[in-house]
Amino acid sequence: MAVYQRVLGDEIRRLRKKRGLTRKQLNRRLQSEISLQTLATYELGTRQCSVVRFVEICVALDEQPHELMARVHERVFADAPRGRIRLDLRQVVRDDHDELLPLRRWARGRLDHLPNAGAAEVQLDFAALEQLAALCGLQTVELIALLRRIGGAAPEPVAVHHHFGEHDEDD
Repeated sequence: MAVYQRVLGDEIRRLRKKRGLTRKQLNRRLQSEISLQTLATYELGTRQCSVVRFVEICVALDEQPHELMARVHERVFADAPRGRIRLDLRQVVRDDHDELLPLRRWARGRLDHLPNAGAAEVQLDFAALEQLAALCGLQTVELIALLRRIGGAAPEPVAVHHHFGEHDEDD
């Protein structure tokens, strides 16, 4: 979730500047007292912000919390539209990250049942990514970042997607 935290902080800072406010001015608008240093660490993404504090900051910035979070989510998944990615199973199987062992086993099983090597890509939606991340003991954004680094994930170009655990007899 470090990625979310950094992007959230950046969005708060951007919004504050867009509203023409200094941190000190924003701080005066808050219902509860926090130090300017704490506010700065929220903006830098180095400190977690509670939901209550997040809503308080949004109210002070005249912003709907859900709209701000939607922008954060969009930025985190900018190259994975609507949270879907294309996964190259061959790349996953070749990877050696310890935390991806459950994913490698799953990918190997799918590859073993494919009729041809050209069908070695699957498309996963956000729910499937969440399940895979949980199996690997990772946050979803961490899993996606790892998959991108190993070259196993690419943005999805089409609307078709698979759910984790689906069988491909009809593909």
